[in-house]
Amino acid sequence: MRGSTRTSTSVLALLYAVCAATCLAAAAWPLAEDSPTGLCWALGALGVLVAASLWAARDRCAPAVHHAALALLWLLVAVVAARSVTPAGVVGLGPVLVALALHAAHVLPARARRAHAAGALLAASAGAALSPASGFLLLWVVDLVAVVGVAEVHGHLVGRLHAAASTDPLTGLANRRDWAERSEQLLRRARATGRPLTVAVLDLDGFKAVNDTAGHAAGDALLRDLAGAWAGGLRRPDVLARLGGDEFVLTLPDTGPEEARALLDRLGRTRAVAWSSGTATSSGDDALADLLSRADAALYAAKRARVSDLSG
Repeated sequence: MRGSTRTSTSVLALLYAVCAATCLAAAAWPLAEDSPTGLCWALGALGVLVAASLWAARDRCAPAVHHAALALLWLLVAVVAARSVTPAGVVGLGPVLVALALHAAHVLPARARRAHAAGALLAASAGAALSPASGFLLLWVVDLVAVVGVAEVHGHLVGRLHAAASTDPLTGLANRRDWAERSEQLLRRARATGRPLTVAVLDLDGFKAVNDTAGHAAGDALLRDLAGAWAGGLRRPDVLARLGGDEFVLTLPDTGPEEARALLDRLGRTRAVAWSSGTATSSGDDALADLLSRADAALYAAKRARVSDLSG
């Protein structure tokens, strides 16, 4: 998912709360005498329960739970559509579908976003087809077109904004902000599973001399080449980012000190460039900032040792 788990789950909880309030209002002030008020009361109570559960779990909600909550929402929309007795009751579900599509487009990658949008539209349309109401077909088609259009346009714009906000423009790696968000999620998972997580800080040796002698264009080319070589040697869950200048940071989930050292040694053989590194492994309750600080201290200790060896 894009962005933090806390934010995306909080927004989904709010969406459930708004839908619950709408159902409760429909139960209290029905549009017709034969409106399914009992169902509206029940769905309103269910919406409040799910909203409260999501809000309580907003810091640790797994992606699978988020997907399940989205799927449940569009299935509940289908149930409401099937039991609606007026055209307004069916067509009035359009804003709910639009809100669902906007949320999916904002937090999910394209494939997952489209899967949820398709599921919501198919389920809601099936429910609308079962409704005893009539005369809403044209407006329903307008609803569906609006949902598809909003989801695609918003998803495209969010994707571009997310890429711009999370990517280092020189190397194409994650930037510090994106690294921190993704690493926080990995660290929470490490705490929950008891598995180790290692943070490594990498810094080129003598990079200033490259800029001074060959120019900044050569220095930029070196950084791009080295970043690409490193990225190609990592595992899929690993997170490599550029902190700034010639300093990089690497998060290695499910990795202890010895495994981290073996991986860094392997990265060191990808290019004939001298660089130093420092690592810190989580002990269960470390904050990400603490791990970064310890790894940074280990890096500069390694640099001082390298200088001492050369001068000796």
